[in-house]
Amino acid sequence: MDTSLFVSLGVVFVVIIILIKTAIVVPQQNAFVIERLGKYSKTLNAGFHILIPFLERVAYKHTLKEQAVDIAEQVCITNDNVQVGVDGVLYMQVLDPGRASYGIGNYMFAISQLAQTTLRSEIGKIDLDRTFEERSTINQNVVAELDKASDPWGVKVLRYEIKNINPPQDVLSAMEKQMRAEREKRAVILTSEGERDAKINEAEGEKQRVIKESEAAKQQQINEAQGEAEAILAVATATAEGLRRVATSVIADGGAEAMQLRIAEQYIGEFGNLAKTGNTYVVPANLADLTSMMALATDIAKGKPAVT
Repeated sequence: MDTSLFVSLGVVFVVIIILIKTAIVVPQQNAFVIERLGKYSKTLNAGFHILIPFLERVAYKHTLKEQAVDIAEQVCITNDNVQVGVDGVLYMQVLDPGRASYGIGNYMFAISQLAQTTLRSEIGKIDLDRTFEERSTINQNVVAELDKASDPWGVKVLRYEIKNINPPQDVLSAMEKQMRAEREKRAVILTSEGERDAKINEAEGEKQRVIKESEAAKQQQINEAQGEAEAILAVATATAEGLRRVATSVIADGGAEAMQLRIAEQYIGEFGNLAKTGNTYVVPANLADLTSMMALATDIAKGKPAVT
C-alpha cells in the first residue's frame, strides 16, 4: 500500500515537472523559436503554449522591440587624408525570428561590425569640412547599405545616427583659426558695405536736397515773374482806366475848362519845383503863351489833330 502510494506520488511529481518544463508563456513583443528533434518547428508569439514533452524545446528567444546598439568610436580617414574618430548609435528591429536564428550566428555583432566598415567607407568619400555638413547624407547611406545586408537575417535597420566626430587637436586648432579668419573677413565686409551704403544714402540725400532747392528756386522765379506780370498788368489796367475816365471827363460839359485849369496848375508847379533845384534853369520861349499850351492839351484830349 505504501509502495503504491509512493509510486503514485512519484508519477504525479514527474507529470508536474514535465508540465512545468513544457508549458511556455511568451511575453508581449517577444518570439520563441521552437525546435522539434533538433529541427526548426515553429515560432511562438505572445501567449501561453504547451510543448510536446521530450520532442520540442525552445531553441532561441528574440525580442521584437526596436533595439539601440552603440557603435564604438573608430578611426576613419577622410578624402583629404585627415584621421577623425567617429562613433554612433544604430537602431534595428527583428522582423523574422526564424531567419534571425538560423540566417546568422550573431546578428547583433554582425550588424555592428558592418556599420563600422560602411561608415569608414562613407567618411573616406568626403573631405573633413564636409563631414560636419553631410551627417544626414552619411546616416542615410549607412542605413541603406546595412538594410541590404541584414535583410536575409530577418533584421530591419531603421536608423543610424553619428554621435561625435573628433578630429585631431592640431586640425581643431587650424579649423578654429580658419573660422576666426572667416568671421573677421565677414566683419570687414559688413563694415565696408555699411560705410558704402551710408555714403550712397548721403549722396542720395544731397541729390534730393539740390533737386528740391532747384525746384523751389524755379517755383520762386515763376511766382515772382507771375507777380511782376500781374503787377504790370494791374498798373496798365489802372492807367488805361484812368486815361479812359479822363477822356470821358474832358468830353463832358466843363471838362475842357477843368483840364486846362489842371494843366496850368501842373505847368506852373513844375516850373516852381525847377526853380528850387538850382540857380540856373532854362525857361521856354513860349512861357507867356500859356493859353496856347492849354488849348493844345485840350485838342489832344478831344482827339483833334494838333496844328503846328
